[in-house]
Amino acid sequence: QVQVVESGGGLVQAGGSLRLACAASGRSLTTYAAGWFRQAPGKERDFVAAINYNGESRYYSDSVKGRFTISRDNAKNTVYLQMNSLKPEDTAVYYCAAESTRFPYEYNYWGQGTQVTVSS
Repeated sequence: QVQVVESGGGLVQAGGSLRLACAASGRSLTTYAAGWFRQAPGKERDFVAAINYNGESRYYSDSVKGRFTISRDNAKNTVYLQMNSLKPEDTAVYYCAAESTRFPYEYNYWGQGTQVTVSS
């Protein structure tokens, strides 16, 4: 069984930056794609970004393209989401997902989420 744990969320002012990390245990992620999703209060969970197993393919939603960067360090079994130029509308719980069944949108394993709050 794979356990996925997110970290790095917090409160930041608009225009600021945060880096989220997604660590996996129970199985190596080096051969699996991973993704980030977010869910704002009262809204559905939305796709944010995804990366394939070796980092050569990356996908982003239009709302974060140019501001967020997804990356991975397979030696550390960790996937990152660097978030720059944050806006209040980026406020949400961010979820990491691993082992894609339908890349880049569907996954087998999900974390519990980390809260990101952007103040104006």
